[in-house]
Amino acid sequence: MSQLRPALLAVALTLAIATPAQAAAGPAITVENGRTQPVFSYADAVREHVYVESSVDSDADGRLDRVRVDIIRPKESGPGLKVPVIIDESPYYDNSGRGNEAERKVYDSAGNVTKFPLFYDNYFVPRGYAVLNVDMLGTTRSDGCPDIGGKADVLGGKAVVDWLNGRARAFRADGTPATADWTTGKSAMIGKSYDGTLANAVAATGVKGLETIVPISAISSWYKYQRSNGVVYSYDYASWLANYVDTDPEAKCQAVRDRMDAEDGDDTGNHNAFWAERDYLSGLLGDASKVRASVFVVHTVNDLNVKPDNFSTWWDALARRGVPRKIWVGQYQHVDPFDFEGRRDVWVDTLHRWFDHWLLGVRNGVMSEPRADVQTGPTSWITQRDWPAPLAARLPLRPSADGALGLRPAARGATASFADVAMDEADMIADVGTAKPGRVAFTTGPLPLDLRLSGTPTADLTVKLDKPTSNLTALLVDFGDAARVDWRRGQGITTLTDEDCHGESTAADDACYKKVVTNVANRPAEIVARGWIDVQNRASLSNPSPLPVGTFGKVRWQTLPQDYTFAKGHRLALVLAGTDSTYSEEPGTGANVTLDLAASSVSVPFVLGTPLTDVPEDRAGFRGPSRVELPEAEPEFSFF
Repeated sequence: MSQLRPALLAVALTLAIATPAQAAAGPAITVENGRTQPVFSYADAVREHVYVESSVDSDADGRLDRVRVDIIRPKESGPGLKVPVIIDESPYYDNSGRGNEAERKVYDSAGNVTKFPLFYDNYFVPRGYAVLNVDMLGTTRSDGCPDIGGKADVLGGKAVVDWLNGRARAFRADGTPATADWTTGKSAMIGKSYDGTLANAVAATGVKGLETIVPISAISSWYKYQRSNGVVYSYDYASWLANYVDTDPEAKCQAVRDRMDAEDGDDTGNHNAFWAERDYLSGLLGDASKVRASVFVVHTVNDLNVKPDNFSTWWDALARRGVPRKIWVGQYQHVDPFDFEGRRDVWVDTLHRWFDHWLLGVRNGVMSEPRADVQTGPTSWITQRDWPAPLAARLPLRPSADGALGLRPAARGATASFADVAMDEADMIADVGTAKPGRVAFTTGPLPLDLRLSGTPTADLTVKLDKPTSNLTALLVDFGDAARVDWRRGQGITTLTDEDCHGESTAADDACYKKVVTNVANRPAEIVARGWIDVQNRASLSNPSPLPVGTFGKVRWQTLPQDYTFAKGHRLALVLAGTDSTYSEEPGTGANVTLDLAASSVSVPFVLGTPLTDVPEDRAGFRGPSRVELPEAEPEFSFF
């Protein structure tokens, strides 16, 4: 009986979607082995464009902004054969381009796209999907001004989903109305970085018809993208990015950028209404509690562009609400799973089954598999029931006055001190056994077994300042020679000349992309987890409270999440410092920070396969390498 199910499902889909007359005239959506089959001609597909009317006037020209939507769909799609939709909304189609090869849209004389970036159109259109490349408002051929996560960004994409379901208007280039009579109304949004961020944002509005999203390296909170507990990563970034993605004359949207600079609160680093509008976890426009779509998250733990707390907090919020979900967690920097070495075919097939299941109802087992795929080494992956690893248990590591790090608390009254000066991370971890005025460091002895960190460490410090506030940095460091993913170089990958193909091609748009390999480096140390806080934001991101000078106070915050294995024989170190100049433009405050060692610790979620009764302490003092070369990762605006 089980062998008949794929064939029966194919027949059921054909009967449900195509009328008998159309079934005789051409192909219909066909399923075999739990997957839709490439029965439609890519070369003959309909290529068209429309302008969807949004609900915002972001450029204040007196009329509602229209969103440019470029469409490719099977020739047979129409009132008799309705197809689901895959949407990649992006601000990058005419500037940085999309994907590892920075593809841009190419248009014919009628203004229709002949080359759609990435492989989604080549692969999915022959299988009975429409693919929409949407120009985010304020970019490429759409109206309006980009507002970097705000109303224009969010409501422009929502309008497209509404149009697919008959709730919004659209027009052709000649002004005549355009209806989406060729779609079921069921849609997915997918994309990396800003594109994936738009998917999160639109899903968080609760819009009906958006059945699933696949956010890749995506933002869930723009505050988390540009702030960490009051510490500012870079100043006036929103206006800079808005200008970068908008290729229109600068004067058109200068007022919007000026308003963002005035409202972003860079002078304080506080969370305010500007960031609440751009928060999709619990914000003014979007909220995780409204999400109707299933969610397939992909992120990498070494992404120091869209930092991984953007996915971990989003993932936790979805889990609390029981949203159907799946996740891939990689070790690269800001890299698409299509370019994870050895995983391209797995990715395409998994994505295929995901869309078939959520947009066409195909029962292919994709939701009965382990929820999480996790990269554990340069080319090694595991699957597990969830992420973080369900068996992870928190272990409190405590610093001592002699520089040791272990399970026992320091003697009462023991302290250590450092000054809040701007230091880069290479200086912070160099010569950890030697005193430096800008940091303190504590190390374990050689580890007796492998220790896998899976989740989000928490720094729990008691400090005293001689000024009202200070920036604090906490680093967890692995000391020991090992071959690790070199995510600082080329985002962790090197692009080859050989290609492989996924989908069908035309002379104008081929389905072939260059292969990649993982960059690997042997270094004596790696910074595993990092986190930052402005002490005055220890109790609230919106209402700062200076720590009374000369008084000890509790400062507790989470670092960025990680999934990393400290190898047997390596040493684990905790480094505490002031301002991290590698990731923040802020100057140090100059405050002197006194740490109450007995009342301070870092809690680390370890997956303990065997009982760990003690963490060996190195009372002799581990000096560590004098200098570790940590190449600067790609610029923060490297989205493509």
